[in-house]
Amino acid sequence: MYILGISAFYHDSAACLVKDGEILAAAQEERFSRKKHDSGFPSKAIEFCVKYGDIDIGDVDIVAFYDKPFLKFERLLQTYVGYAPVGIRSFIKAMPVWLRQKLSMKDYIRKELNYEGRMIFPEHHESHAASAFYPSPFQEAAVITMDGVGEWTTTSYGVGRGNDIELLAEIKFPHSIGLLYSAFTYYTGFKVNSGEYKVMGLAPYGEPKYKDLILKELIDVRDDGSFRLNMKYFNYCAGLTMTSRKFNGLFGGEPRKPETRLTQKEMDLARSLQDVTEEIILKIGRHVHKETGMKNLTLAGGVALNCVANGRLLREGPFENIWIQPAAGDAGGAVGAALIGWHTYAGKPRTTDSKSDCQRGSYLGPEFSTESILEFLNRNGIVYHKIARDEIPKVAADLIAQQKVIGWFEGRMEFGPRALGARSILGDARSPKMQALMNIKVKFREGFRPFAPAVLAEKVSEYFELNKESPYMLLVAGVKENRRKRMTEDQKRLFGIEKLNVVRSDIPAVTHIDYSARIQTVHKDTNPIFHELISSFDKSYGCAVIINTSFNVRGEPIVCTPEDAYRCFMRTNIDHLILGDILLNKEEQKPLEDDSDWKKEFQLD
Repeated sequence: MYILGISAFYHDSAACLVKDGEILAAAQEERFSRKKHDSGFPSKAIEFCVKYGDIDIGDVDIVAFYDKPFLKFERLLQTYVGYAPVGIRSFIKAMPVWLRQKLSMKDYIRKELNYEGRMIFPEHHESHAASAFYPSPFQEAAVITMDGVGEWTTTSYGVGRGNDIELLAEIKFPHSIGLLYSAFTYYTGFKVNSGEYKVMGLAPYGEPKYKDLILKELIDVRDDGSFRLNMKYFNYCAGLTMTSRKFNGLFGGEPRKPETRLTQKEMDLARSLQDVTEEIILKIGRHVHKETGMKNLTLAGGVALNCVANGRLLREGPFENIWIQPAAGDAGGAVGAALIGWHTYAGKPRTTDSKSDCQRGSYLGPEFSTESILEFLNRNGIVYHKIARDEIPKVAADLIAQQKVIGWFEGRMEFGPRALGARSILGDARSPKMQALMNIKVKFREGFRPFAPAVLAEKVSEYFELNKESPYMLLVAGVKENRRKRMTEDQKRLFGIEKLNVVRSDIPAVTHIDYSARIQTVHKDTNPIFHELISSFDKSYGCAVIINTSFNVRGEPIVCTPEDAYRCFMRTNIDHLILGDILLNKEEQKPLEDDSDWKKEFQLD
């Protein structure tokens, strides 16, 4: 039985194919269209999933769309009516696409797919909950979903047992922790629905100077974690911006213009918001544990990508184990919707393995054979070196130790926003200069952004204050005390970005300024060659940690194909590219032709 899950039309559209309850394939549309956070109908992602399953669309038994368009439309209409005539500009902008496309979603999907079979439309947060619980290793667990907004729900919790999920309570729009975070993302000059990571990464540079003001004026938080926003400070219900004039007045000025210099104010706002968010999530977690009595917790929704809050919930919360959907945002809704089709609509039982989840490392995207890679290289006259497969890990480890930056393209592409050792850029975590080098000269992004460590799963507790698995880079923990370097009195007096260049540990390139790290534990069973690479680095150079960041530059999706990888390699200061068992050296390559427009976009010489 084949079930196709689809998420689309908000951000991060995606598709997922499930066969007899097993996730066969899943991918975001952006990886194929090369449009960051592509929200359009995921035609190319669907095409990949169907092709990978070696089926035709007519073989699909159920198509599952991740939310209910009519309920979402009801929310939009009621909101516009409630704020009329204030929201007329936003209403005029939104209505044409709804009347032309979204209200007739079933007909639209049938036409796009040429599909005549059964279709289902679970609610948005049901899809999130299913994406959290069903792939998890737990037979029973509490479920928490948190995002901007689905149809009406913004936060919910419930219980999953076997193949059944029951949602017990919810918080409804306009009260949303996700939209609160997005409001500050907008106000601090970053892009909503993509810049939230930047706000989280900026937070340690600041002080929580505005925390009390946020809790006094913007949001009323109860002991059980429920909350209400003071809507006079927000503009997302009726306007075309996130914050209102009163919000701007409360924090002393207009939003920061994108790409202008960051000031201490933005850093302090980010820290204050992050502290408030963590406090709310901890309260929700404790309440849900009290109400459900569960020892295990599963999480999904965009807010579940806040790995700093996740780390605190694991350390300070009441749950023994936490599993987070690696594609926790809207993309993961495609997985949840498909699994609802299998477990709920088809009524099929669920089997779990307590030792591992069912997401298989989230390596669910396209893969490319050596033959197809060689065909691309030869067709374009690209210089390369073929290397024996068993020598690749040692070759890569030696290059990293020589302070080379490596583009690593291996196996099936990851599903979700994190690169997990399939489409990654790798570097030496021991280097005090590597963070700035890779941020500015390779990724073309803000220098304050931290990099994640990829560490052998069996050695994680030797480097970090973590004794759990973190395969999806969704938990933050501290660097072990014995690996930290004490700051001098002069260093302690530094402010803001000045703190960036202080060496804080023996793995400084992955140690954030608060001695934390966003950890990926690398497992032999899900990615054996990446595990072997780090093992080789450890054996030869005495360190079981390397830098792992996504194989892309700012503003572009993670690479998908060998051609994407080569183009990114050539446009950046990556020294070597490894495509499976093929090695490319930048010094041997001819410059790309007709690349002036791209260089102009990033203001490169």
